[in-house]
Amino acid sequence: MDDERKLTYPQAALTSLLALVAALGVGHLVAGFVGYTASPFVAVANFVIDHSPHAVVAWAEQTLQTWDKVVLKLGLAVVLVLFALLTGWLSQRKPLPGQVLIGLLGAAGVAAVYVRTDLGQIALLAPVAAVVAGLVVFTRLHLFFLPRVFFDDREGDGPDRRKVLITGVSVAAGAGVAALTGQFVGTRKNAEDSRAAVGRLVAARTAPPIPPDADFAKFGTPPFFTPSRDFYRIDTALVVPQVRTEDWSLRIHGMVDREVTYSYDDLRSRPLIERDVTLCCVSNEVGGPYISNARWLGIDLRDLLIEAGVKPGAEQMFATSVDGWTCGTPVEAALDPARGAMLALGMNGEPLPIEHGFPARIVIPGLYGYVSATKWVTELEITTWQEREAYWLNRGWGREGPVKTQSRIDAPGSAVNAGKVVVSGIAWAQHTGVAKVEIRVDQGPWQAAVLSAETSKDTWRMWWTEVDVAPGQHQVAVRATDQSGYTQTEERVGTVPDGATGLHTVSFGAR
Repeated sequence: MDDERKLTYPQAALTSLLALVAALGVGHLVAGFVGYTASPFVAVANFVIDHSPHAVVAWAEQTLQTWDKVVLKLGLAVVLVLFALLTGWLSQRKPLPGQVLIGLLGAAGVAAVYVRTDLGQIALLAPVAAVVAGLVVFTRLHLFFLPRVFFDDREGDGPDRRKVLITGVSVAAGAGVAALTGQFVGTRKNAEDSRAAVGRLVAARTAPPIPPDADFAKFGTPPFFTPSRDFYRIDTALVVPQVRTEDWSLRIHGMVDREVTYSYDDLRSRPLIERDVTLCCVSNEVGGPYISNARWLGIDLRDLLIEAGVKPGAEQMFATSVDGWTCGTPVEAALDPARGAMLALGMNGEPLPIEHGFPARIVIPGLYGYVSATKWVTELEITTWQEREAYWLNRGWGREGPVKTQSRIDAPGSAVNAGKVVVSGIAWAQHTGVAKVEIRVDQGPWQAAVLSAETSKDTWRMWWTEVDVAPGQHQVAVRATDQSGYTQTEERVGTVPDGATGLHTVSFGAR
């Protein structure tokens, strides 16, 4: 009779789902004490981000934009639920298939935590605790749901609905309490309070004032300064790191005369400088949105590197973020006094927003962010290209990453009135400077646009012009020429390996 006993599929599915919930809750609880990103769910999601094919990453960035990580979490949750349902279906008669599958899933969680460079070995306790909790709950519930067998070989009923309800609610509630406790413990060092305590940052060397005609927002361009809340954000952090100033330090080591470590107070007490710098992401397609401009406040990075003493033969400044992300920058760019590389502490008149790198980040004009803009930076290793390979470099991206001369059309929209039409947008050639912008309507001749005042070669410039259009459909293209004499190529190239090229073209209707 024993061999004939089995769970109904709803019972088996509930058993697996409750085991999954218990595993995730306990794993999140332990992660609160040993490292927040050691939570199995977070670790596996981060693993997916780190190992997804470029085509998938590019599609997510372009299509989902800032919702990409939310969609990833939802997608992973759906996969886990389907996995639990499959486990239940395979385990209606015996718990062994489910136990094996739970063990395999747990091993994946352990592996995802093990490969993270920002976590120590103690962090493995989180996925181990998760798999133990999942196995215990699954085994106990499987036994709980099995019909009882009496001495005379009669098969009894399984637990009644009241017991099922009480048991299910108890397990789910326990898992929820565990997860919430882990969330509270893991985020109790809230960086927002630390950020508020920094107070006002004051520059000893201020940036030049912005002239009134620095932007053409009235003609449809973005404002000269991008508000911090609107500044584009592209990073691999599934969970935004919460780093307090009192816990943060910056270590410079490797091919240097002396290893140095700076606390936040060490850096804040120095004379601070202001610079207006436009940042652009290498994954920005032609005409894309991943470019923004801000006023940065911080310290000359060159000064810190000189204090450490960069040795001859050094080629790369290998930067590491608190979440383990790495970035390789040419040493000559970091040391070039004309380039103005910064360790930024502030942005747009306030301490760095947490999602943009608080307490400190790197800002190097003229280089795409993947080689120049490490957020939540904690370590700078001076080394060679052969010795260390940064996060994006071993995924097929270029090594140097200079920003390419580009331009974008922001107005008009899809429909306008025939007659005089304003066409406007932005152009950029960081560290070289924009010399002129031209537009072409319906494959006609190129005509010059009006450029906004140049405040720095490291910031974007706005442009606008007015054209006459008849009723019907029209197409407008734009190109920029930088101050070296280079004019944008019309050849359309994708973002890999070192940035897109091509002319931005938009179509609109006139009525």
